[in-house]
Amino acid sequence: MTFIGIARKGITHQFSPRLVAFEHTPKETSAPSQNILIFIGGLFDGLHNVPYTSTIADALPPTWSIAQAILSSSYTGWGISSLQKDVKELSQCVAYFRTIKSGKIILIGHSTGCQDVMEYLTGTGHEDRAPVNGGIIQGPVSDREAMIMTMDPAVYKSACVTAQAMVDAGDSAEVLPSKKTNKFLPGCPISAYRWLSLASPNHDGDDDYFSSDLTDEQLMKTFGSLPATSPLCILFSDADEYMNKDINKMALTKRWIEITKRGAGKVDEENSIPLEGASHNLAGNSDEVVQGLVRRVLGFLSGVSANSNL
Repeated sequence: MTFIGIARKGITHQFSPRLVAFEHTPKETSAPSQNILIFIGGLFDGLHNVPYTSTIADALPPTWSIAQAILSSSYTGWGISSLQKDVKELSQCVAYFRTIKSGKIILIGHSTGCQDVMEYLTGTGHEDRAPVNGGIIQGPVSDREAMIMTMDPAVYKSACVTAQAMVDAGDSAEVLPSKKTNKFLPGCPISAYRWLSLASPNHDGDDDYFSSDLTDEQLMKTFGSLPATSPLCILFSDADEYMNKDINKMALTKRWIEITKRGAGKVDEENSIPLEGASHNLAGNSDEVVQGLVRRVLGFLSGVSANSNL
């Protein structure tokens, strides 16, 4: 099918010398919105290629807008980046919007962007980042479990062995040989560190936030460490093609909510329900499915807006 171009109205914000955020402005309003959602895409994602961002932009009340942050890890840059680099750049983005917006700022992550949301809120140095008022994680898939599900077991094991040997030799920043990864990640360079961050068979990778086999002890360091000032909304896609069908998404959601409650964190339980019929990024889904996402996002924002303490 031939792609037909689409024009999207918005403002490009340069929040650092080499990085920008695109703020959707689909409607004419008497004054700029003072509350903003900052969207972070997943692996290989860049500007506009997660289609529901435009649908959310159209549905937001005049007091809210949505902006997509383009980070060093966007498109194919993720292979030689890290969550810590992402959140450093995101903190710059949030700090910039704090200078021009007087209201709430919410992070909304898709796929690996969900790891960025969790890293921002709970990872090393989170106390020093520009403050946000909450987070939404849509499609919080385990990259490790997705790789195991889709890769030849021998290829997965060989890549992990090679990456670990490189890390042990002090070459964690060096790129894995393409013959080890090209069948799974064609045309994308990936460092030994980032491979293990996503795929470590030891269940200890920096990116391993969402695997269904993590222990309560591990989850207490992430979901159990969420700050009370930044509530979370968990939005699985019920028909996510990157998750094993045997994983009960509602049960996993409830487990994360329970872990969060053991700590000081808060989850919007009313809106944290898997999206029935939704694929990973909702591309090609019916309008009814996409509107289900929109309703949950708007419901979460309404709760945040109503709570003056956040």
